Amino acid sequence: MIFSTNLEKTVEYATFVIEAIPEDLEIKKELYTRLNGLLDEDIILASNTSGFTLNQLSQFYNFPENFIITHFWNPAHLIPLVEIVKNDVTRQSVVNRTTNLIETIGKKPILIQKEIPGFIGNRLQYALFREAQSLLDKGVASKEDIDAAVTYSVGRRYPIIGPLMTADLGGLDTFSSISNYLFEDLNTDKFSGETLARHVQSGELGYKTGKGFYNWDGPLPQEIINKRDEILMYFLKRDLEEK
Repeated sequence: MIFSTNLEKTVEYATFVIEAIPEDLEIKKELYTRLNGLLDEDIILASNTSGFTLNQLSQFYNFPENFIITHFWNPAHLIPLVEIVKNDVTRQSVVNRTTNLIETIGKKPILIQKEIPGFIGNRLQYALFREAQSLLDKGVASKEDIDAAVTYSVGRRYPIIGPLMTADLGGLDTFSSISNYLFEDLNTDKFSGETLARHVQSGELGYKTGKGFYNWDGPLPQEIINKRDEILMYFLKRDLEEK
């Protein structure tokens, strides 16, 4: 294995390149322009972007049919999911080879066949986050109890079964009936909630600044991270045992 900060040396013998630079379109454009002179049409270029569409990125690359998105979830060494995003010009051979590579390195690939902002994981995550913000802003419950409602209920289910399988097991008639009266009351805000916006405006950005929804002083942050990583490692080991 070779580690280098020299781009030319890094890609000299590469057959598959994954770009994971900052989420800045101009910076990515600059990199892809340089890669145009270094990679031939047989090499697959993948982006680890979590927000840009494939059309936005591939316009800067000479071989858009060999360009694909591989979105690793953070922390990438513990979260198995990798979202693979294709579009209408992506070669099927590129999709197949990318899927095989992701499986070979022990990850769980899912294929997103239509370009959509946020892909799948972030759309589901932020739908839950939007509702959590709304409940907090309305004073329905404390932040601790809102978090506990997830970690001690759906959070216990979702490591095993997703929302659609959950509905099957619970009965689609029941889930349809609940959807019909509950969806109308769910939050549909288009922007951050009041509490979140106030924290951001005050420079209270969470763990990295020491305060956000929670205060992050003392040993608590590392204790939480260690506990999270311990649980993620447990599931990762179980996944490997089941293969």
